[in-house]
Amino acid sequence: MLSRLFRSRTQVVTPAAPAVPDGTVVWAVGDIHGRLDLLRPLVEAIIADLRDGTATRKVVVFLGDYIDRGPDSRGVLQLLAGLSVVEGVEWRFLRGNHEQAMLGFLDDPATGSRWCEHGGDKALRSYGLKVPALAHRTEAWARVAADLRHRLTAAETAFLEALEPSVTVGDYFFTHAGARPGVALDRQSPEDLMWIRRPFLDSQTAFERVVVHGHTPAPEAHADSRRIGIDTMAYDSGILTALRLRGRERSLLQSVGPCRRSRSRGPGDENRSPDDVEVFIRTGRLDPEPANVGVAG
Repeated sequence: MLSRLFRSRTQVVTPAAPAVPDGTVVWAVGDIHGRLDLLRPLVEAIIADLRDGTATRKVVVFLGDYIDRGPDSRGVLQLLAGLSVVEGVEWRFLRGNHEQAMLGFLDDPATGSRWCEHGGDKALRSYGLKVPALAHRTEAWARVAADLRHRLTAAETAFLEALEPSVTVGDYFFTHAGARPGVALDRQSPEDLMWIRRPFLDSQTAFERVVVHGHTPAPEAHADSRRIGIDTMAYDSGILTALRLRGRERSLLQSVGPCRRSRSRGPGDENRSPDDVEVFIRTGRLDPEPANVGVAG
């Protein structure tokens, strides 16, 4: 019996020509991390594409990590929570490890210091709150957690609590971080789907579908036979990436704006505020190698 189990495992093969079903178009959006300035024009471009297209099923999947690190976590949550009113689109929102950390803080304020070490302080600031002066005192964090819970709207709270671990469409499996090799995609643990990194990235083990994920930032979108990664570190690089799937076709849409790293800016840009810098959209193909993205004409 054990030999049969091991033999069946080796027979898992990722589809050679992955596709979404006929009549379907799917968009997936990478890690946002509080960059409302990049998210708003990207969503507008996606909605315009869906309205102009002929697909009978239109799906938009957000891969998680909406909050922390960037300047406007609250604005991002408010925008996403309101998208369900756009008719004719299936909006799917996945839970990232940063949303899990925020919810964990609301349930257990003692985790506040650890959350803020990974960008939660920026989320608190967007709600008009800050790290307590006595950050070593649990009761100080309890007051901050109570204030945050009070300032979250009912819509924002419902949005956070309803986040999904994964979505499957055709030959693609969408999740935040990735999946554990050797485990069927429909049997993955929620913790791995939110947190896994090196065991997933370093393995060559095939899955039954192509895994589309964020979580691990890279300068460019990545695609190979088993995974597509579209976390381009928006909070730092100023580049928010979305993936479009139609049949077997893959393409990218990116919202490009101010970055935090002065080495990527022009002379004098380090003294400009985000409101002074234009955000523009660019498109490109996604081949099974690091993506080559160019400015749309």
